[in-house]
Amino acid sequence: MADATEQDPQTGSAQTRPTSLGIYDRPKTQVISGIEVIAITISAIWLFGAGLFFLMLPSEAIEGGNGSGALRFLMTIMAIFMPIGMIWVAASAARASKVMREESQRLQASLDAIRHTYIAQSQNAATGVEPSSVAKKLDEIAAATRKTETVLATFSTRREQERQPAPRVQPPASGDQQQALALGTHAEDLAPPLDAADFIRALNFPETAEDALGFAALRRALKDRTSAQLIQAAQDVLTLLSQDGIYMDDLLPDRARPEIWRQFGQGIRGRSIAPLGGIRDRSSLALTSGRMKQDPIFRDAAHHFLRLFDKTFAEFEKRADDSDIVALAETRTARAFMLLGRVAGTFD
Repeated sequence: MADATEQDPQTGSAQTRPTSLGIYDRPKTQVISGIEVIAITISAIWLFGAGLFFLMLPSEAIEGGNGSGALRFLMTIMAIFMPIGMIWVAASAARASKVMREESQRLQASLDAIRHTYIAQSQNAATGVEPSSVAKKLDEIAAATRKTETVLATFSTRREQERQPAPRVQPPASGDQQQALALGTHAEDLAPPLDAADFIRALNFPETAEDALGFAALRRALKDRTSAQLIQAAQDVLTLLSQDGIYMDDLLPDRARPEIWRQFGQGIRGRSIAPLGGIRDRSSLALTSGRMKQDPIFRDAAHHFLRLFDKTFAEFEKRADDSDIVALAETRTARAFMLLGRVAGTFD
């Protein structure tokens, strides 16, 4: 605690005193407060009045007769000291009430400070200041993913550069339509379909920077045009959600049956597929809803992701069994779909 220095007017020497913290300072115990002063004053007035009353009484009334003197003396003592006792009981209750009010004000100030601190931390997280270990872990995963995408793009570019020097065969004047179709076919169309296990693992993204299986599945999924579009859209929304402190690993959604997922893949919407919106975390729903209304970039990214997930899952559902659907529902991408779909009203 910082100390303040002041000069003694009598001795001229400097003295240090602790700086006051206001309402957060340690409460000072007062030996005699205004309540005790009032109680002492009332007690003195009562004693003075009672003594004056008994001094003014005749001696015959005080002594009494027929053996009732002791009883009369006891009643006199009670008449004098009983009100004094009640006065001090009331004074104690008033002081206890005052202490409780001060403690309540101090507690309320502490709660307000905690609330302001939480809001400041949330704003710092929204601007990119994320000191948590979970955020660092996600940053490592995102950096490794970007590195993988760069390697794949470099590999594709080199292959295209190697094919450029090859002479292009001009079709004859008569034209062979079959040969033109072969030249116009994309490599993605000739590639075998992506394995369901690799697709599911890629949608969950690598767990750590050392997750070799996860990165291998991600590389294979990025070679598939449809899967690559969904993975990129999922990465965008997960990054935007992390800016508000929303991470898919922290969400524990209610599980929906595979037949409900199949209904969604077959184009059914509304209340019949409401169990898919199994995210119950109120803070995440509130933050996402507010971001959806206020941030047009986030809103466009969320709707783009929902459209791609709808389209991709409709194709995946036709060739997937129930165990594949259950595994896909546990991925980070599926949890982002549950959260954003519930906010966007997909399950209403």
